[in-house]
Amino acid sequence: MKITYTGILLAFGMVSLNAQNYEFQEVTNIECLPVISQDRTGTCWSYSTSSFLESEIIRLTGKHIDLSEMYQVRTTYPKKAANYIMRQGKAQFSEGGLNHDVINSVAEYGLVPLSAYTGLTENEKIHNHAELVAVLEAMVKTYVDNPGKQLSTKWKAAVNNVLDAYLGEIPTEFKFDGKSYTPSGFRDMTKIKAENYVTITSFANQKNYLPFVLNIPDNFSNGSMYNVPLEEFIAVIDNALESGFSLALDADVSEPTFSAKYGVAFIPENDADAKTGLAEIITEKKITPEFRLQEFENFNTTDDHLMHIVGKVKDQKGNIYYKVKNSWGTDEKRVSNGGYIYMSVPYMKLKAISVLVHKDGLNKKTKKNLNL
Repeated sequence: MKITYTGILLAFGMVSLNAQNYEFQEVTNIECLPVISQDRTGTCWSYSTSSFLESEIIRLTGKHIDLSEMYQVRTTYPKKAANYIMRQGKAQFSEGGLNHDVINSVAEYGLVPLSAYTGLTENEKIHNHAELVAVLEAMVKTYVDNPGKQLSTKWKAAVNNVLDAYLGEIPTEFKFDGKSYTPSGFRDMTKIKAENYVTITSFANQKNYLPFVLNIPDNFSNGSMYNVPLEEFIAVIDNALESGFSLALDADVSEPTFSAKYGVAFIPENDADAKTGLAEIITEKKITPEFRLQEFENFNTTDDHLMHIVGKVKDQKGNIYYKVKNSWGTDEKRVSNGGYIYMSVPYMKLKAISVLVHKDGLNKKTKKNLNL
């Protein structure tokens, strides 16, 4: 399949006569369900990981199952509240999370299909968590800002009641394809085993091949990830895709060179090419482990957004880009490529925080190094 931006970019007056306008060809493609929107929520972590698990279910069983993203949100919020309250407010409480939060939820609470739990109530057609988040934040802060008094024994029930009111009660049993399931029974039917998934990252200040807890705001659950050298980190992604495994991705998307509108993400060698690179092939910066760490430690690279890596494409010069499924919908006024981002290798090297992958998607050398 070939995709060209020439017509689109001419409309924006960004193409010169000598420009090498992007023409993409598919290299690798892992089957996934259609792009959807997370609407007005900050729950990309659940959308990313649920999409990843949907592809895993296809790989493992051949079944195409639309999973409930909001079920994982509903089961995770009480843990966020407990973390914030028991740490007496000295912790993060927000909509954010990481891929391993979904995996933790799957292990404890199972999986449910979208048909069994939408997270929408009454006549709602889209998700809008602004009021829910405001109410929950006020509640947990009230429980913490109560000097000299004992913590109420009612806070857990109160938090759950609010979540039930806004998202719906957690289903204990439901029907799917004519059969009755519990969430744990449904998880087992899909052949998803939480213990098979690992998070991989690369930071030059950490020991290689050992797990560590990355200090980022959304890691409220103190989940650990394995550290590997930067080139091996990219090799992990490449090997997984070439072996038929997709990956969930945590990355920085705050750069002006990450553009859902144009469907590309890149790191120009020259800053002056930041706008040009939206339309044309430009020379990209060589990313070293030291520069990656520097950009993370000075907050130029931050934990912003979670997505789903489902393949690779290449441009007419042979440059490789990762095909990344986003959760910002498919409205052509806002996004290109049907909601996918084509992310260059330099961008992945510099701006990817971590990836989640089935351990069988790792090559033998990495699995051995990690003692998996």
